[in-house]
Amino acid sequence: MSFTSSSRQLPNTDETPERETPEPGAPSPGPEQTSSAPEGGRTPATEEPADGATLTEPEPDAAAPEGGQDASSPVPEEHAEASGGAEAADDGAGDDGRQEAHPASPSGGGGTGGEDVETGTDAAGSEDGGDDGSAGEAAAAGGWLRRRCPVAARVLGWTVTGLAAVLVLFALLMPSQADQFHPAQFLRVPVEAVFGAALVLVLPRRPRIAVAVVAGLALGVLTVLNLLDVGFNEYLGRGFNVVLDWALFSDAQAYLQDTFGSGGALGIAVLAVALVMTVLALITLSVVRLGNLVARNHEVATRTTLVAAIVWVTCAALGVQFTGVPIASEHVALAVQDRAHRVRDTIRDEAEFAKIAKKDTFANTPPDQLLTDLRGKDMMITFIESYGRSAIEDPVMAPGVDATLTAENKKLTGAGFAAKSGWLTSATYGGSSWLGHSTFLSGLWINNQQRYRTVTAGDHLTLPGAFKKTGAWDTVGVMPGVQKAWPEQKFYGIDKLYDSRDLGYQGPKFSWSTMPDQYALTAFERLVRGKKHDKPLMSTVILTSSHQPWVPIPKTVPQDQVGDGSVYDAIEKAGKRPGDIITSSQKSKEEYGKSIQYSVTSLIDYLVKYGNKNTVLIFLGDHQPIARVSGNHASRDVPVSIVAKDPKVLDRIADWGWTDGLQPEHGAPVWKMSAFRDRFLTAYGSTPHS
Repeated sequence: MSFTSSSRQLPNTDETPERETPEPGAPSPGPEQTSSAPEGGRTPATEEPADGATLTEPEPDAAAPEGGQDASSPVPEEHAEASGGAEAADDGAGDDGRQEAHPASPSGGGGTGGEDVETGTDAAGSEDGGDDGSAGEAAAAGGWLRRRCPVAARVLGWTVTGLAAVLVLFALLMPSQADQFHPAQFLRVPVEAVFGAALVLVLPRRPRIAVAVVAGLALGVLTVLNLLDVGFNEYLGRGFNVVLDWALFSDAQAYLQDTFGSGGALGIAVLAVALVMTVLALITLSVVRLGNLVARNHEVATRTTLVAAIVWVTCAALGVQFTGVPIASEHVALAVQDRAHRVRDTIRDEAEFAKIAKKDTFANTPPDQLLTDLRGKDMMITFIESYGRSAIEDPVMAPGVDATLTAENKKLTGAGFAAKSGWLTSATYGGSSWLGHSTFLSGLWINNQQRYRTVTAGDHLTLPGAFKKTGAWDTVGVMPGVQKAWPEQKFYGIDKLYDSRDLGYQGPKFSWSTMPDQYALTAFERLVRGKKHDKPLMSTVILTSSHQPWVPIPKTVPQDQVGDGSVYDAIEKAGKRPGDIITSSQKSKEEYGKSIQYSVTSLIDYLVKYGNKNTVLIFLGDHQPIARVSGNHASRDVPVSIVAKDPKVLDRIADWGWTDGLQPEHGAPVWKMSAFRDRFLTAYGSTPHS
């Protein structure tokens, strides 16, 4: 090593004493004459002879710092590269990882032209040099560990770098559905990583860091959106819509507060925000760290990137797969493309749906030509929360639910009622019940919040609105789940609304559900139906006891003990808590099944007790329960039944092919939920006039 090469200095080494100036005329010291080791035991590098002859390296000093290396000793190239990578990975300062200042060259040029033994880059900063004082400050912070525990520091550095690589790889390959998380998904070659490494290799330092930060933030945002996709697919059976779904977070917060209390909801919200910030920060720092590593090891990184590119192109061209998963991945590119398409489709859909909503087959039908075959009947349309096909066909829930349907059907038959049942495909899944309600009642496919806002802002004819338009019915709504102003009342054509504040309930809430179904129906009879009316009633009732999380579940009490609902205090306290079942799919299924049994029993008991020959009941589920209960990729089908004493009512739908009784057969007809309104209006004497 020549004299002009920069030596490695230890920060705690005393300064080398100044060289004595020889007396005029005194001979210059020869190659064999070296200064004695300064205090501290460090042997300085030998000086270069005047004739430029290369000196041999001195023997290592026995007093060299433990675990260290003589500052003037040559560093093998491969060791210097590894040492630089590890130590730079430790310090967290700057992108070049260098920590000690270079000694000035004899010419005062700061070691220009020398080679940094840690980074292998030009000491003057041709690649990563030229850092300001901040690099020195960060070096001081990380240098202590390397001086005291160099092996541990090296291991820690490579561990952090390895974790950064794993995190970035996970973000690049992360699927958007929970059931796709398996090892083969992460044993692929992401083309985005290959492209990113190639870009890092050709960019100068400042642009490289800027690009790495932007790319890290973008990948972090995409990861957060993927996490939202996982959650939305699990709960709502669809991905997160970046245009429409932000409004749902307020509903989610309200649900959490009702389920876990104010403190629990606040804690979950804080954790969610902290998780998002942590993901963004860690992924960004990881991308920057890996970019610096690639830049420091330019030659090795170039070869590795080239090999990875060849592997990716070959696997992509040949369609190579591992356990059915393609080795060549372009997941991020496809995910970004998919989101762009969803945004575009959402914007287009808004305009197209506005045109569809203005068209109505029965909009101009005269009042005397609407629902002529139901005149004089007391109508009830009742939604049972989360009552889906899985309740009847899943092997865990079906035995209990099917037994209840059989028993309740016997009650109906004994009271002179009959029923027919079929299937409807809901516009929503797992939640957003209002989308199912509006689809069924309006005859329009309302599968997102924008469509809901569009239709409820218009005057499209709904089923309650059709009954109201005839002038032959009074329309009422009983909605214990509504806890604040509900402007949609006008759109639906409901004259009088009874929400959670109007039903006189003094008992406890059952998680999200404000009151038991038995109480809501009893209050409906006491406040509305049991009173004298000049006209028949058309009632829309929404029952909520089967709403997630399905614990605690109310129990049926003797009708004369319902009172103001205080009787449910002991039942609620003795019930299970959400935390008892929320992590177990099996337990959630069991409790969900029990909640459906309770809701169906409450409704049929009410009908048998208070119904008469003019009562017609339509009841259905609004959507399937979440995937943890209904299963991954479950259908969106829900059961629907029409119940009446008058045989003429069911004769009108004899050609529908529905199953007799409350339990539809597996092969019974399946319609889109939006098709029911027109079929129903037509079956009962309504004349189309678009």
